This record gives sequence, C-alpha cells and structure tokens, in this order.
Amino acid sequence: MNSKVLGAATVLSLLAVVGASPAPASSEPRPAPGPVRALPLGAVGLTETRSARTLQPGVTLTRIVRGADAPALPWTVEMSIPGGATSPDPDAPPAALKDRPSADELAADIEGDGFDARSEQVMTPAVADYAGGSLGWRVRVGQFDSQSAATAELSRLRRAGYAGSAVYTGWDGDPTDRGPWRIDVLTIDPARFRGGLEASYGPDLENRERTSELAAAAGATAGINAGFFVLDPKAGAPGDPAGVGVYDGRLLSEPANGRPGLVIRRDGRHSTVARLTWEGWVVGRGASQALDGIDRVPGLIRNCGGTKDDTPTSLPLHDVTCSDHDELVAFTPDYGRLTPSGEGAEAVLDTRGRVLEVRSPRGGPLPEGGGSVQATGSRVAELTALAQVGRPLRVEKTLRDGNGRKVVPSPTTGILNGGPELVRDGRPHVTPAADGMVQSGNPSFYYGWMHKRNPRTLAGVDAAGRTVLVTADGRATDALGLSIPESATVARALGLRDAVNLDGGGSTTMVADGDVINDPSDAAGERPVGDALLILPDRD
Repeated sequence: MNSKVLGAATVLSLLAVVGASPAPASSEPRPAPGPVRALPLGAVGLTETRSARTLQPGVTLTRIVRGADAPALPWTVEMSIPGGATSPDPDAPPAALKDRPSADELAADIEGDGFDARSEQVMTPAVADYAGGSLGWRVRVGQFDSQSAATAELSRLRRAGYAGSAVYTGWDGDPTDRGPWRIDVLTIDPARFRGGLEASYGPDLENRERTSELAAAAGATAGINAGFFVLDPKAGAPGDPAGVGVYDGRLLSEPANGRPGLVIRRDGRHSTVARLTWEGWVVGRGASQALDGIDRVPGLIRNCGGTKDDTPTSLPLHDVTCSDHDELVAFTPDYGRLTPSGEGAEAVLDTRGRVLEVRSPRGGPLPEGGGSVQATGSRVAELTALAQVGRPLRVEKTLRDGNGRKVVPSPTTGILNGGPELVRDGRPHVTPAADGMVQSGNPSFYYGWMHKRNPRTLAGVDAAGRTVLVTADGRATDALGLSIPESATVARALGLRDAVNLDGGGSTTMVADGDVINDPSDAAGERPVGDALLILPDRD
C-alpha cells in the first residue's frame, strides 16, 4: 500500500469491510454513515479494507484495497498488431482480435514454429446501448510465472517473425479473479465544504501539465486528472480538450456532439452529468456564418462529433481524429501564445471585438485580451466577406443540454469532457455506442479500451448531493484496474446516482496534500494532461 495516502494523526484503522464502518478520524461532525457496501469486484467474500482521512472540512479521502492477499495469476503473450504503431499515444489499444478461422490459422502457424499457442474467444457483457456477446478470438502463447519469462518468450516470437505483447491475465476482466484492486475516493460534502471545486487547464490550452503541477499552482488540497485531450501533434495541439471544456463559465472547447460532461460548481453543490451540444456563429456586417470549433487547430477534430461535412463522421468516435478542410474556428487568448499557422485567413480582434487586421496565411500572436477567427478552405471567402478592419466581428457560442435547452454557465461553473456514462438515476447506464467506443470493423478497440482492465478516473454525484472523484490504479500485478462495466458497478457501489468515466490509462492521477497518492501506470511516471479537477482550501 502507498503510505503517502495515510496521515499519522488522521488515519482510520484498516477494517475488513463486511458491514463495518470506520469511525471518524477527527471531531468534525459527520452525518450518520449508511451501511458500507463491499465493492462488487471479483469473487464474493474477498478481503476488503478501507482507510480514510479528512483533508479539509467536507473533504474525505478514502483508500479501498480489495483482494490484497490474492494469489498471482499467470502472464502470457498475446499476439497482436500494436494499435499505436503510427501514434505516440501509449493508450492505443492493440488490434488483437480476429474471427475464429483466422485466429485458429495463426495459432496453428505459431504452433508449427514450436510455440505453445492457443485461440480463445472473448465474450463481453451487455451494457445500456451495446448488446455485448462475442467480440472475436484472440491468439495467445504460453503461461508464465513472471513478466520476465513472458517477455523472453515474446523475444523468441519476434525473432520468428511474429508481433505481440506480454500481458498479465489479471487484466482480462475475468469476474472470478481475486484481485487485488486499489481505489482512491475523494468525497466532497457540500453541507460542510467551504473551499472551491474548479476545473483548471494551466497557463494555456495548447500545452500539457501534470495534475500535481496544476494542483500546486492553484494551492489545491487535492485533485484528479480530468477530461480527454489531444496527445498526438498530428491530431491537433497537445493538451487541447478533446470534447467540451468550460472553465470559470467560459466555453473554450466545443462538445463532441452530445457526449457527456461533468458539470461542477465552485461551491461543490449541484454537480451533474450532462450530455451537451453547441452552436456558434461569427456575426458581422448584418450577416453571420456558423462556427466549426473553438480554440483548436482547424481541420482536426479529436474524438470527432463535429459538423456534417467532417470525415469520416460527424458522430463521436473515440480516439479517432476526424478532418474537415473547410472550417471557421474562433480563438481566445486562453489557447496559447500563438494561434495555429497555416493556409487560410485570420481576422484578429481587439478586446471589444473590432477587426484589427485580416492576415493570411493564418497564425500568430493575439492582442492582449483579444481574439481571432480563422478560416480554411471554402470558409476563407466567408470570413473575408464578414471581416472589415475597424468594424466589429462578434463571436457567439451557445451550449445546449440533451433536451435542446440552452445552458448558460455562470462564472463559477466548470464542465469537463468524459465518456461513456456509467450510472444514470442510480442504475448502471454504460453508453459506449453513443460515445464512440463501439467502432465498426474494429472490435479490438472495444476489447482494449472497454472490456479489458485499465487504470480509470471516474466522477459523479451521490443521492446526498456529494461530489465523488475516483481513481483506480491498474496495469500492475498489485492493482488490476477496472473494465468500463466494472467501473459502473464500482460507481454504483459507492452510492453514485449519476457518474461518468473521465480520461484514464496513463493519465489517471490523484493528488492530495501535495503528493501523488496513486501509482500512475506510465513507465515515465505521472503523465502531463490537458486539464484537472481541483479541490481548493477553505475560503475563510
């Protein structure tokens, strides 16, 4: 167990959780606790322990360890074509699944070269908008007592001309596994919380910072990584939110066509999960033109969900970058030091929205407090017809909820992108099809991203109105991680009425009292991310 999560004066004893509730660590008044529900992970009756401490009034940090005494499971080699061959994204799932004849043929070829190969069918559970069932067949070689032994076999396979990876079978998602799981939970009780709950992207949108750096810069008591973001420079500006981003009430990144976002308010009250769409306009000279995006590289739409002329789709498609050669994109000073450069035109605006210049090619600095609108392709003529130097050019942006109602964020509102949904109205409600994780012709994506266990970051609100932030460590033998369906069952077991998945994998990070208290899975340690959700100290 990571000892950094425990404080000497405030730690609660580790308790086997079979209806037991830990006593408060301080004299601070607390509502009477309800019965503690063991997490529905793995076999029934596993040992589960919880330790908790109060970080500030109204904020509790709890660590849950389930199945700490689990026996080790075997390693194996999974034959695959790596999904990230042309991308630096280390979370790109492997293309590992085939139809049965293809899998059997590959297994036979590998056996013919002297290896112990087998083909296995992968079954996945049904969720709210996906029927589940068979995802396909995978090919694996051997079972090994250690990662080093599996890696040695992988080296032999590579010399024989095969591709694959060494994997721990505990990451497969077998419901009979015995763990271990390691989960950290931040609970914010608005009845006693006098601090601030804020979304932060750092100095600008186009660069990445570590969650711990964002927390330190804000003087935060605690925080977690938040939304999905651009990682590959070929997909846009690294760090830019890949979906909706509202900070201090300002819409700085457009929604991905109805995907969910976590809506938070600075006082910690009334957090919600909402599905959002948007529309934007550039207005000038008595005419207007529709916007395609906000504060992103024109032509590149990460996670898709843009306009009808986007390729290959205007629907959400997770971890895919759609394209559009003809775009109007508005920029604020929050984007970065320079706007993106390239062919096209850019109307540069002062603090009052008057056009200072129309530059071509586009790209360059913005005036203090000003902004711009960039145009590419056929939209260049539209922009130049609207923009006249010295005259106003107004940018309008409107958010709408799932019912089409206008959403007007206050200056104390933040919205962070996520997906899929996990829980709605207290019931499991997992939505991979709506949110772009079910990809036609690519079952390996669902297998690696949804079905298999990975580090996860989740958030939601319980029936008492408490905002709950959760990280689950993974990609380790002492912390298996969660599949997305398991994430939903964990959220529900923690009492969440509504919950959404946030960015996970190597991004999953929780900070408390200046320390990273979980174990980020990247080999390099904590990963720089696009934004974070921070808990600030008491205002008094």
